[in-house]
Amino acid sequence: MAAMLSREPERTMTLDEWRAAGGQFRFDGRRVFCAGEGQGRAGEALLLIHGFPTASFDWRLVWSELADRFRLVAPDMLGFGFSAKPKDHDYRIAEQADLHETLCDLLAIDRVHVLAHDYGDTVAQELLARALDGTGPLKIQSVCFLNGGLFPEAHRALRIQKWMAGPLGPLLSRLAHERIFSTSFSAVFGPQTRPSREALHDCWRLVSQEGGHRIGHRLLAYLRERVQERERWVGALEQAAAHGIPIRFVNGLLDPVSGAPMLTRYRAVVPDADWIALEGIGHYPQLEDPAGVLRAYWGFLGRHDLLSE
Repeated sequence: MAAMLSREPERTMTLDEWRAAGGQFRFDGRRVFCAGEGQGRAGEALLLIHGFPTASFDWRLVWSELADRFRLVAPDMLGFGFSAKPKDHDYRIAEQADLHETLCDLLAIDRVHVLAHDYGDTVAQELLARALDGTGPLKIQSVCFLNGGLFPEAHRALRIQKWMAGPLGPLLSRLAHERIFSTSFSAVFGPQTRPSREALHDCWRLVSQEGGHRIGHRLLAYLRERVQERERWVGALEQAAAHGIPIRFVNGLLDPVSGAPMLTRYRAVVPDADWIALEGIGHYPQLEDPAGVLRAYWGFLGRHDLLSE
């Protein structure tokens, strides 16, 4: 299994290179950006679902190694990154799940592994729920979750997120600027793994593209949805193993939003819980410890004999 050990990261694409290498498709009449690479072995596809408030660029440090084994599919969801950001839109998790199903259909993909983070965890939970109740077109082979609000009762939203999700949201969105964003964004990382000034600027570019920083309050509607749909989305976690779909939770313990308490809840609720804890890591494991995430992911697939030769 030596080939599965994480190698030293190669030079990664810049944000402009990432955009130039990607493509576009239309979803409900709106433009959606998508990154994709790799042929996969035995036709295997890996759906990479990003978090709030960034985009598919979050996967850049694990991209090349994942592409050695999978056909990668990584869209920027509606309202994020280089995709369309309609200003008066009612953003919903179900719609983002529809977006991923539409893209897979366009690519003639009907079987996927899923690697998700943060907001993307919730989208993955909806896709998993559809697979379990037979209403979704995708056959899900496995799901690996990185830090995210799998259980609303264990989620600790940042103060600025609570304010933006409330009555002051529209005003705060209009007042958003790079300095405030960089300060609050850095706070969710581990103290020894904070992003560089250049990385923060790239994140701001993604958020503010096409005025996206003005719709943060609309995107944050997912916080309410998690509470409203808890039975469905937590139920998907509880039932996955019984339906033959392995799941794992990889958690950066120093995440102030969904760190150690979220992992404790996962272990208490999910039958025969499969989990990996990353010491010293915050909310963005794939950026803070890409080698650790890859080791955890390969170990997960290997444990369930999901690594094709």
